Amino acid sequence: MKFNLDGLDVYFPYERIYLEQYQYMLSLKRTLDAGGHCLLEMPTGTGKTVCLLSLITSYQYAHPGDCGKLVYCTRTVPEMDGVMEELGIVLAHRAEHLAMERSASSNGGGGGGGGGDYDAAKNNDGDDATTTTATTAAASASSGNVVDSAAPPSSSSPSDGGRAHQAAKRRRVYRREGGRRTSSSPRRNMGPSAYDDGYGAGGSGVLALCLSSRRNMCVHEGVLASSDREGVDSACRSMTAPWAIERADRARRRRRGGDGSGEEVGGGGSSSYGTCSYFDGFREAGEATSMPSGVYDLDEIKKWGKSKNWCPYYLTRRAINHATVLVFNYQYMLDPKVAKMVSKEIESESIIVFDEAHNIDSVCIEAFSVTIHSRNLERATRSLGRLSGEVNRVKATDGARLQAEYRNLVNGLIEQGLLDGDGGGGDGDGAVVVRNGDGGLGLASNVLSEDVVNESVPGNIRRAEHFIAFMKKIVEHLKARLRTVSGPGGGVTSETPLAFLHRMVTTTSLEAKPLKFSYARLSSLLRTLQVPNLDDYDALTDVADFASLVATYSEGLPRFAVIMEPDVGGGGIGGPGDNPGIQLACLDSSLAIAPLFKRFGSVIITSGTLSPIDLYPKLLQFSPCISASFNMSTFRPCIHPLVITRGSDQLPVSTRFQDRGDMAVVRNYGTMMVELCGTIPDGVVAFFTSYSYMESIISEWDGMGIMRQLTKSKLVFIETKDVVETTMALDNFRKACDSGRGAVFLSVARGKVSEGINFDRHYGRAVIMFGVPFQYTLSHILRARLEYLQTQYQIREQDFLNFDALRQTSQCVGRVIRSKTDYGLMILADSRYNRHDKRSKLPKWILQFLGDGQLNLSTDAAIGQVKHFLRIMSQPVDQNSLKEVLLTVEEVEALAGGDSHAPFITGDA
Repeated sequence: MKFNLDGLDVYFPYERIYLEQYQYMLSLKRTLDAGGHCLLEMPTGTGKTVCLLSLITSYQYAHPGDCGKLVYCTRTVPEMDGVMEELGIVLAHRAEHLAMERSASSNGGGGGGGGGDYDAAKNNDGDDATTTTATTAAASASSGNVVDSAAPPSSSSPSDGGRAHQAAKRRRVYRREGGRRTSSSPRRNMGPSAYDDGYGAGGSGVLALCLSSRRNMCVHEGVLASSDREGVDSACRSMTAPWAIERADRARRRRRGGDGSGEEVGGGGSSSYGTCSYFDGFREAGEATSMPSGVYDLDEIKKWGKSKNWCPYYLTRRAINHATVLVFNYQYMLDPKVAKMVSKEIESESIIVFDEAHNIDSVCIEAFSVTIHSRNLERATRSLGRLSGEVNRVKATDGARLQAEYRNLVNGLIEQGLLDGDGGGGDGDGAVVVRNGDGGLGLASNVLSEDVVNESVPGNIRRAEHFIAFMKKIVEHLKARLRTVSGPGGGVTSETPLAFLHRMVTTTSLEAKPLKFSYARLSSLLRTLQVPNLDDYDALTDVADFASLVATYSEGLPRFAVIMEPDVGGGGIGGPGDNPGIQLACLDSSLAIAPLFKRFGSVIITSGTLSPIDLYPKLLQFSPCISASFNMSTFRPCIHPLVITRGSDQLPVSTRFQDRGDMAVVRNYGTMMVELCGTIPDGVVAFFTSYSYMESIISEWDGMGIMRQLTKSKLVFIETKDVVETTMALDNFRKACDSGRGAVFLSVARGKVSEGINFDRHYGRAVIMFGVPFQYTLSHILRARLEYLQTQYQIREQDFLNFDALRQTSQCVGRVIRSKTDYGLMILADSRYNRHDKRSKLPKWILQFLGDGQLNLSTDAAIGQVKHFLRIMSQPVDQNSLKEVLLTVEEVEALAGGDSHAPFITGDA
């Protein structure tokens, strides 16, 4: 459909729309009009992604000169692919409308709207013309030309006849229900557009790209032979580094001067000179590496780049400035290591979207935190030894290179490009390589550019040998500090960056100013020594990063804490105290995201589980112009939350620390699991508060014979910390559900499964949350952050802990439903959920289904409600009732006309 929303023509790719989708898009539109930021909580499974893409791409089309890129940030590669698929559908639908409008206009139809234009095209050209238009609008697998943006269409409303024809035609292409794609829907083809009218993707030449790590975008067979990210990055750099290219160019010139023969390309993309043929092709094409408009997911851009003999990774990096829509990981916007290289040239008028952003404060903190173990310090010492040997070798063979570096270091960091690179790579974790303006390789620092003065590198670390001695002193000081922590009289120590820096300067006689430049100086040295495998020096880069951050943020408000522990993470082989470590913990989550709020006009933070939503402005230190949480419109109670507080023996159940070891609680939880799995068909997912608690309770259940009883009704699969094992368990879980055997998946809150895996339809008829997933309150980093929040933002300790635990609970139970025709049970098994201060922090779309009769239940009473709910939900879906919650174009425009001058909709359906 095409409808007018508060003066904006919105191209929405489905015949009908839910009320919450309309409210959500209206909130988005008013946010963009105001040029501000927003917080929006949208019920899960109600088409949030398609609403975001439809509204923002329509806004871009209506304001081509005032609106920049859409930068859509996701968490995982599968989510990225899903966004690109939805975008392909949205743009194909818009192209259909615009093609019909242009056809009608050229045939004397005037400036009619969407539906009228469909009628005009049908009446003038017949069914064949309509079918051809639909086919060309959906096509996207062949090459096209780069096109300019077209003028915006008229805003007239479609007529009844046009809508009917449009709906019938689109149903032949794909099937949808209420803005959610069904499992039988074919995947919309993507890639370069091939529109007959010459207007390109979306009817206006849209170029949509997604960017990921080298490992996910490389097409070189030899590089892909490395299974891990570090191996892929190292192999890629060894063939694309400036000195590798220069060496290959010299070899080519010598060969051509000798026998005149050309270059020989080896198998798998390798040239005979040790470089990558795809990167060579990309370099040789130069400015000719333009891309046709279209929607490119990772597979499409790899396929297209390979066909042109161009490196897909570097091709995407160059094409970013010309793209209309960008999709990539959070780290490309939040982590300074990557953001300076990838997003530094994105215009300030761009719209930034953080989807599934319920944990965005944690992502921001992780971007600025550094952990160094004692083993890392030993590796750093070895790295310094290798660097010293390399320096001596280069001195003997090519001393001019070191002299040139010394002269460059006299200039400011910005002037020589150490803080503001031009190109690079990485996937958001660990040290990241950047290609600086002079063509060298370096490391992107975690220090924000504006926090380091633009001046020359201090003289006492300009020479390579002096800098290596400087770094040795830092490493030895850190070793000494860890020895005092892990020694007989040691223990946990927490200091402010200023106190830690003062002690370091006093003990080592180092100056504070050179410490700020340690990371940038290391980057310059590694570049000068032409080191391709930077991962061999990751321990040393962590030390340099640590020193730079401590020195840079030592003054003013202490937004970091330096915490030294005798056993970090319990990872020691020889027992407690065998794994001492030092952690620079960022306490202020606004530090990473503040530049985005300052730089971009609109930052949209959205998720299905943002409640309690009022805490995010305090945590991130911004003022949203709109903050809203929406109810779910539904034709039947498809969600049934239950709060179980007692077992069958009427004893309370809880995972409180003082109760979790009680055998009565363990037995009641086990009996509850067995009875629920015996009653609920297909798939059941159970979440525990931590890996250790899950392991202990499974062990106890096994001893009680509960696991044996459980396997009689369902197969049991368990999430582990190993990603490969968990992936295999998930695949087998789905196979068991598909075969009708049924299965239960035991998982952990805050784990991989709780964040990115959906258990829709028969894969998740129920989610059981055992306990309230509070963070480990004895964590010293958490204690430091809680103290900081209390002191600086007046956020009480218990308020933050409840907020964090309940958003994790909401994220876990939200896995159970992914569409309006889906249904599932949300079982909260802990007596604390019966308290108002806990359950009131659940999202509104869950609370609307939680009545008084579903609180304070025993296991027996809950089983009765489960049977009743499943008996009702198993009946065929009433299509007429489903249509009652879907709005037609007339109803949408009547709603828009009725509240065009009314106050803002708060989200209550």
